[in-house]
Amino acid sequence: MDNSAPEWAPRTAVVAVGWVLAVLAAAGTVLAALAFDPPGAVLLGVGAVVLTVAAAHATVVRPRLAADRQGIRVRTLAGGYRLTWAEAPIRLATVRRLGREVTTLEIDADSGLVVLGALELGADPRDVLETLTELRTQAGRPPEPG
Repeated sequence: MDNSAPEWAPRTAVVAVGWVLAVLAAAGTVLAALAFDPPGAVLLGVGAVVLTVAAAHATVVRPRLAADRQGIRVRTLAGGYRLTWAEAPIRLATVRRLGREVTTLEIDADSGLVVLGALELGADPRDVLETLTELRTQAGRPPEPG
């Protein structure tokens, strides 16, 4: 493994699509209002707001999770915080949603439970856990010379 600290965030393409859809929904709101379609304007307006909030969140909290030999960093809208490996119990959780199994990465910190899915991480939570476990293991060993 190289010495760079791994980071996980929503994929750039997903965030870009969110922004494009938000702009299209906003334009649709204006067009529906001009066409004297109040229910359509309200529906599209709500959709535009929801898409804008989701895209803004995905943009602001980049990277959502980062790790190094000292521990992990989690970014939220309120800022971010750092946890040492001892402070960050990490596990996978698999739940059934809408008829399919969804795996999430759970970080059970003193400040609260952080649940991250594949969309927020931009990667499979199982792969992220594997990388985090490797880093946690390396943290217990002295750095290799070189």
